[in-house]
Parts: sequence; structure tokens; C-alpha cells
Amino acid sequence: MAILVTGGAGYIGSVVVEDLIEQGEKPVVLDNLVYGHRKAIDESVAFYEGDIGDKDLVSRIVREHDVESCMHFSAFAFVGESVEKPQIYYGNNFVQTLHLLDVLIENNIKKIIFSSTCATYGEPQYVPIDEKHPQFPTSPYGWSKFMVERALIDYNAAYGLKYVAPRYFNACGATEKNGEHHEPETHLIPLILQVAQGKRDSISIFGDDYSTPDGTAIRDYIHVSDLSQAHILALEYLRKGGDSQFVNLGIGGGYSVAEVIEVARKVTGKNIEAKIAPRRPGDPSHLVADAKKAREVLGWNPQFPEIEAIIESAWAWHQSHPNGYDL
Repeated sequence: MAILVTGGAGYIGSVVVEDLIEQGEKPVVLDNLVYGHRKAIDESVAFYEGDIGDKDLVSRIVREHDVESCMHFSAFAFVGESVEKPQIYYGNNFVQTLHLLDVLIENNIKKIIFSSTCATYGEPQYVPIDEKHPQFPTSPYGWSKFMVERALIDYNAAYGLKYVAPRYFNACGATEKNGEHHEPETHLIPLILQVAQGKRDSISIFGDDYSTPDGTAIRDYIHVSDLSQAHILALEYLRKGGDSQFVNLGIGGGYSVAEVIEVARKVTGKNIEAKIAPRRPGDPSHLVADAKKAREVLGWNPQFPEIEAIIESAWAWHQSHPNGYDL
């Protein structure tokens, strides 16, 4: 039996596919390659280029490969773009996911791991953020993910579709094979490493007057391999009859922007220039997860909690893939 991995050619999905193979599972990847990379997926893996909203295609895949569960990573994830183009975010992230869910229940597939986000919480009312924190997103991206969460609750009640929906904080790092290659790039660590590579002159620090020890914003950074293992544990949890859950995925601590830059200087041996820029609207000073539930319910134990190990893995990948997947 197979696991359908939507968005499996993307950053996090590709690492999950890599780990599923290592654990003897049979992933089948569906990705429209708008942001994913075909080279991120081993040639031995069954791969389909297409949309999750193509019900005929998804139906054919699940029948031909005897799919028993789904890991759903396929989404547009640029917060700023979602504000400018909400139509495509609600259409792709929410409406097309409903089509996917329909195909799953029509084919009696009752287990899904849904890639959600801490963006569903909106502005933090307290930190660390636990799963009971109020949810009021501040962007169409966050709302599109929140709406899928709501749909999962209802599909579970009506059709018995069991789910685990991890809410990520800051995914980062790399494996030897797979790393971050976004167009455009918006994540802090790969942007810093682009400076180290000589691809950009400096990194911008958006605000140095926050109520933090060094004045720069603090975030919870989690290695992509730890994210991957959480998803695999979540599937095993459902296979053993576990009930549906929302869980935060983060280390439970944080590093400031200035600290991340300094560690990157140490790891790369490069003089990474940083320039102070105005705060971005809506950026909170602290964004840190309370991830006790993932540890208790899933038995999850992050292996790469230190920012130095995270940056070392990312730097190694960027050095071996100087142009990302466009070798």
C-alpha cells in the first residue's frame, strides 16, 4: 500500500519522501511543480505532475497505487503575496484541498497528515504558543490554512477522516540530498547564506528595537528532518488508532535574528554584512512554540535543536548545490 504525498517535490515534502523511502514505505508524489523541483524526488518514486484539485487524476493515482493514506504539503505559502492575490490562495490552498479530501473519502482513505502553520494563530497573545491559543490569522495565507483545519474537523465528524495537522513554526536546515530552493526566497537562513555565497551584498534586519535582549525579533527554528520525523510519527499514530489532533512543531525556544546571523558567520567563516531596516508591519517580537503536545502524543523528540547544527546542514547543502536544484 502507498502513501500519497502532495507537494512532495517541495522543500519539506521532498525530505519526508526521502525519509519514507528509508523507512521502507511507498510514497507516491503529486506536485504541479509551480514551486517544487522534480530533481528533489528520486527517479525510483512514482511521480505525477498535476494539481490536487484534479479529481480524475487523484482518483486514478489512489486506485493504481492502492493508496492508504495522504500527507498533504501542497500549498502556496508567501504571506505577502497572499495579501495581494487572495483569490489564488483561497483557491489553491482551500478549494483544491476540498477536492482532494472528497477523493480521499470517496475511496475510503481515512488518514491524512495536513501541513498547517503557526500563521493560523495570528498575533500572539502569549508565548510560548500552545494549541489552545486563539486563532485569528492576519493574512489570507493563514486563513486558507485555518479553513482547511476547520474542514478537517467537519470531515472527521461526518466521514471518519482522521487527521493530524502539525502547525509549523520556522522550518529550516537541510539533508544531504534536499534543501531550500525557493523562487523568490523569503526565509532568513537561506537569505543569509546567499550573502555568504556572494549572491547578495547584505542581509536586512527588519527592526532592532523589539523588546528582546538584542532588539531583534526572536523565532523558533526547527530542522526540516525533525519536521519530517514528526509527520512519520503522526502517520504511525493514526495507524494505531489515534484520534485526530492539531500539534505545534517547534523547539520551544528561540533565537534572535542577530544571533542567527552571528552563528552563520561562525559556520561559514564569511563576513556577512547586516543592515538595519524598518520593522515589517505585523511582525511580533517573539514567535515561539509550546510543543509539549507533539512530544507527549506522538513521541516526537527533535534531534537538531541547536541553531548551529541547523545552519551547518543548510550551508553544506548550499555549497553542494550552489544554484539550488538548477545544477
